[in-house]
Amino acid sequence: MNLFVTVLEIVAPVLLLAAIGFSWVKLGFEYRVEFVTRLAMTLSVPCLIFTSLMQTEVDPVALTTVSIAATVAYVAIAVVFYAIILLFRLDVRTYLAPLVFGNTGNIGMPLALFAFGQDGLGYAVVVFAVMAIGSFTFGIWVVTGGGSLTKVIKEPIVAATILGGIFLSQGWQTPRVLTNTLELIGQIAIPIMLITLGVAVARLHPGRLGRALILSLAKAAVCVAAGLGIGMAFGLNGMALAVLTVQLATPVAVTSYMLAVKYGADDDAVAGLVVVSTLLSVGLVPLLLAFLI
Repeated sequence: MNLFVTVLEIVAPVLLLAAIGFSWVKLGFEYRVEFVTRLAMTLSVPCLIFTSLMQTEVDPVALTTVSIAATVAYVAIAVVFYAIILLFRLDVRTYLAPLVFGNTGNIGMPLALFAFGQDGLGYAVVVFAVMAIGSFTFGIWVVTGGGSLTKVIKEPIVAATILGGIFLSQGWQTPRVLTNTLELIGQIAIPIMLITLGVAVARLHPGRLGRALILSLAKAAVCVAAGLGIGMAFGLNGMALAVLTVQLATPVAVTSYMLAVKYGADDDAVAGLVVVSTLLSVGLVPLLLAFLI
């Protein structure tokens, strides 16, 4: 009973905030996803990443190990799904990136924070940064045939991760007044990302739901196996292993749908993946947390 209550306390805020966004749209209120997403990804999320890394008490060596494990895991997941896509003759441009890169921002970081506190968030932002870099390079290259390293370097998320890592390794702290300001800006990130997730899901027009269900189940199985297997191979345990596994197992990100629309992939199919995998996560995440906690 105590485990059930604990898992409910972790998952319920995530679902409720997403439900607020979903209901907001269904009630006919305006919500500019592009503006809010830009605000989050260029300002609030970088502030959250920087302050989380700067103030975390997690050993920098442990964070480095998690980042390497996450990189290896994403490569392994990409190889597996590339083989699956070729085997079943699916469109690589449409399906590969969504199946590899999950919603570590909107869902993964809030879950890590609610489940494991600030130290868990420290691990989560590292995995999120690895995912973001992979998505902005490999992910865009898959969809368009040409990723941009220059674009990655210019992303505020990358700069915040590097700067936060430097401050952590050197034991530096920004002046208290600046830290308080950055923390306030960073606190916008998690609620606004969850509400935006609900808004985006409410506006999607999913297609190929049968295929989406099979691929979403496959994504969950492959990503959980990769998180546990590669995490343990790198000597991770406890909180670090749990955060890595949960982050990898997050559902298909809404940004995958936006990229599909922008670059002419099958956006209805990707929308189906987003909706189905997100709904599946309502059951998967509590089970995964119950196993890992």
